[in-house]
Amino acid sequence: MKPQPNTRLSAQAMAFVLAGGRGSRLKELTDRRAKPAVYFGGKTRIIDFALSNALNSGIRKMAIATQYKAHSLIRHIQRGWDFFRAERNEYLDILPASQRVLESRWYRGTADAVAQNIDIIESYDVKYVIILAGDHIYKMDYEVMLREHVETAADVTIGCLTVPREEATAFGVMAVDETGQITDFLEKPADPPAMPGDPDQSLASMGIYVFDWVFLRELLLEDMEDPDSSHDFGNDLIPEIVKNGKAMAHKFSDSCVTSGLETEPYWRDVGTVDAFWRANIDLTDFTPKLDLYDNEWPIWTYGEIVPPAKFIHDEEGRRGTAISSLVAGDCIVSGAEVRNSLLFTGVRAHSYATLEEAVVLPYVDIARHARLSRCVIDRGVHIPEGLVVGEDPDEDEKWFRRSEGGIVLITQSMLDKRAQALE
Repeated sequence: MKPQPNTRLSAQAMAFVLAGGRGSRLKELTDRRAKPAVYFGGKTRIIDFALSNALNSGIRKMAIATQYKAHSLIRHIQRGWDFFRAERNEYLDILPASQRVLESRWYRGTADAVAQNIDIIESYDVKYVIILAGDHIYKMDYEVMLREHVETAADVTIGCLTVPREEATAFGVMAVDETGQITDFLEKPADPPAMPGDPDQSLASMGIYVFDWVFLRELLLEDMEDPDSSHDFGNDLIPEIVKNGKAMAHKFSDSCVTSGLETEPYWRDVGTVDAFWRANIDLTDFTPKLDLYDNEWPIWTYGEIVPPAKFIHDEEGRRGTAISSLVAGDCIVSGAEVRNSLLFTGVRAHSYATLEEAVVLPYVDIARHARLSRCVIDRGVHIPEGLVVGEDPDEDEKWFRRSEGGIVLITQSMLDKRAQALE
């Protein structure tokens, strides 16, 4: 049955966000927090994008499954996403792995994280469930995908990126027929299948799935009893539906939200230090590929009550300036020069310091005469006077983590070890 034009399917849907992973490729950035809780864009956290997409799409029932070092994530959700009201039939539940099935069992996989909370999802009384990853940067209207799911009578609809074939080897890739039905699902294939009519492009999975809840519930119950299953959507459930059911591909370009400034659909997995740094620095472009200033599709987050940013000193060589940069509230640029950088909340940059293409997480203190370029600085770090980073690769590798792309990650423990060695 096709939906009526004036009926928003999102009102009958819930978003289930998988946010339990560490994201080990982000190295020390996830030593204290899960990947979805990592800061992004000067003000937000990565998970805010999936949650904001759901909220802006009209979804008012959400659940977040957490597991690895979830305190930072849970605290952020409690502070920034506490406006859901049960009396309006709105819910946002945090679902930590809590041995709900067996005392010895945590979440064994992405599908198991949903299966262990079947009773909670049942209490929502929803018709559709959207499974989302909590660790990607993008803007998307899930209502469009929901409507396509219903109109095609699919068992599952999978959000897909259009990527060049040579890059698709890093993704789970869909082979589809002319109608968009998925005929095969291949995990990181050496020879990715091309899209019909476009031999240079492939369809890669975004890890976004839409199900009818009744269908998904039965599928999860069967999977829980399968001793040979890894209890994962990508490894187990999706291939089974592709083989024996009806799986449809939904092109991200059909539901990507743009403000008019973006020239192409924007989606990023910021799962490595290089990718994280690049996606942040890209926001400093004159016309960035992702428009965070789109008031019609806001990225909701925790709105801290802090004073405005402040720039002081106006002397030659000691002028508080920020050029082509994003500077959050409670920052003080005191006689420092900041270029093509992001300063998150509460950063202090002191006289004669220079920053170039630096991603500086909250409450970092940068002492005088420091020179920092092409780097990521973790929260709460105290940069010592005169520290130089980004100019001598050998020196950087001696004390800090230097990525394949030459980006230097700095944490307080690294600086402490350096200080001890130099004493």
